Amino acid sequence: MTTVTPDDTQVVPGTVVATTPAVEVKARAPLGSGIVAGWRSVREALDKPLASYYLLLGASALLLTIGLIMVLSASSVRSFTSTGDSYAVVKRQLLWVAIGLPCAWVASRLPIKHIRRLAYPGFLFALVLLALVARFGVLINGNKNWLAIGPFTMQPAEVAKLAIVLWAANIYAHKERRLRELHHLLVPVVPGLFAVIGLVLVGRDLGTALVLVAILLGMLWVVGAPLRLFALSMSVLGAGALALAATNPERLKRITNFTDPFKDFTDAGWQPAHGLYALSSGGWFGQGIGASTQKWGDLPEAHTDFIFAVLGEELGLVGTLLVIGLFFTIAYAAIRVALSTEDPFVRYATFGIVVWILGQMIINVGMVLAVLPVIGIPLPIVSYGGSALLPSLVALGLVIGFARREPEAAAALAARRRNRSAGLSASTR
Repeated sequence: MTTVTPDDTQVVPGTVVATTPAVEVKARAPLGSGIVAGWRSVREALDKPLASYYLLLGASALLLTIGLIMVLSASSVRSFTSTGDSYAVVKRQLLWVAIGLPCAWVASRLPIKHIRRLAYPGFLFALVLLALVARFGVLINGNKNWLAIGPFTMQPAEVAKLAIVLWAANIYAHKERRLRELHHLLVPVVPGLFAVIGLVLVGRDLGTALVLVAILLGMLWVVGAPLRLFALSMSVLGAGALALAATNPERLKRITNFTDPFKDFTDAGWQPAHGLYALSSGGWFGQGIGASTQKWGDLPEAHTDFIFAVLGEELGLVGTLLVIGLFFTIAYAAIRVALSTEDPFVRYATFGIVVWILGQMIINVGMVLAVLPVIGIPLPIVSYGGSALLPSLVALGLVIGFARREPEAAAALAARRRNRSAGLSASTR
């Protein structure tokens, strides 16, 4: 007698038949399902109450860290040749960071009503400082925009950027219900900002004036100014900028030669050309931190206005995209805060700070890439300089404080504090 198995094979009588377990065949995942799952995870993370707060905090901290590393690298040669200490410049930057971080922390904890009370005194203080610069300013690199205070020098125009944002936001918040009228849109914000811009132009600082103009136009846009006003403003401001540039031979050379810096390589094109050399030699991943060759004297202002070129040479395209991505992360998180708040002052102040920091970054990067003329604008948070770093840190501290005060974020932080205190009390018991 024979036994027939399901697969119709014959088995010799008396032998033991070994059966194999059934093998389950898993269906292949659809193409792109991993990307969809990853995107869903990102969306879930961004929907959490503290997402904007952590994005602002993390991106700002990482930018500041990268900035300190790049200031050390870009300034080491110049510091050694001028002082004999390769760390002289970065030590001063660390001092400003040590001052700026507590100021940013205080700004993030200040109640909004106190911030608004400081708006008018801050604006008047900035005007006084700019007037002092116009009268007693120090000429550095062709611009009379520095004020000497004992052994220190400062740029009051950097303080003015933060002051005008808070002042304009406070005024527009007071006029929230009357902003449909053109008169309330323009007065007193536009005359006040024109006064600040005029004092900056007295010191021949065209770059800072353009950033202030960008802040003004951004504030007008967010409060709903008509489009025809922007068209007229851009035409007038463009003509005015060209007229001011034409009065300065050096600035006129920079503007006429920026599209092809190699055309006047030994003169006006020297700085942008060597900036392009630095970026092109960085490749995808860079030469390594500290390995820049352009900082050895060929690239002027390597640790200030052209620090992005050194960053590109040492960290490559990946490093430059990381820095740009961090700026856009700050802008994205800040705009989320501005859109979700019900406080008009928070909305206008946050948007003004975004226009200031993001606009200045775009101008600086465009200047290094030779798509914009060289106008002496530092890279926010990253470039060396306490006058620029301190107001920027305070501004970011304000936005982080606004993010902490979002109703859902505040509730989440309060719940976390309660859980932490409950855990501590349980452990002591």
